[in-house]
Amino acid sequence: MTHRLAELTAPEVASRLAAGAVAILPMGSLETHGPALPMGDYLVAEEIALRIAAAALVQGADALVAPPIPFGGEDFFAGVAGGVTLSVPTLTAVIEETAEAFLRIGCRRILIVNGHAGTIAPAEAAARTVRHRHGAIIPSLHLWREAGRLHAELGGGPETFGHGGDPVASVTMHLRPDLCRPDAARVRAATGPYLGTPPTGFGAIRAHGVDFAVPMWVEEVAPGGVAAPDPRGANAVHGAAITERLIAAGAAMCVQLREHAP
Repeated sequence: MTHRLAELTAPEVASRLAAGAVAILPMGSLETHGPALPMGDYLVAEEIALRIAAAALVQGADALVAPPIPFGGEDFFAGVAGGVTLSVPTLTAVIEETAEAFLRIGCRRILIVNGHAGTIAPAEAAARTVRHRHGAIIPSLHLWREAGRLHAELGGGPETFGHGGDPVASVTMHLRPDLCRPDAARVRAATGPYLGTPPTGFGAIRAHGVDFAVPMWVEEVAPGGVAAPDPRGANAVHGAAITERLIAAGAAMCVQLREHAP
């Protein structure tokens, strides 16, 4: 049985949603992840969403996966070749209106599976608006934020952690090895001064021991898309362990939505 909404007929979609299926909305971005990884991390978010739906079905909760939103919110990646971003108001509106398309037909079981940090704020703003307007509660699974928390717990080292490295690298190697070029992975290049000081992270510099948020482009903090000290240790086995935890959590949330969505 397919979980891809786009592959079903309209009557099949209507029947499954009417019977209580969860609508899963995957989203991600088109951005640089360095020379070893594909630009479209939305492909990974979609794959995880499909596996969440399959795992949820085993637990008695059906789910349909909508086509992914492939463009992230405008942040550090403006000007990257092939990178397409939406302004934060536009992306927020897209998420709101996508959710409302399901709400209009009576589907109040909706789960966002988000694969881009620049979409966290728009997704959560859209969820707040939807709750104000309709009373529906839409949980968001922010994949890389949660995977980042799992990275060390599951044995990942600090040298592979960061943009252009883990957890995205290992998870992508596990789910889409056909799109990865591990032989092209390289260590982080030196970053230049930004207001006279090296960046301490994406959008941050430090003065007198305190971090300050600043507008920043990817090349200023992650030359060539790589901020991880040495992403060459990323591997599919580690990615499988992270992915398993994310899928189990997503499936559990589908069950909770099935049983408790207002």
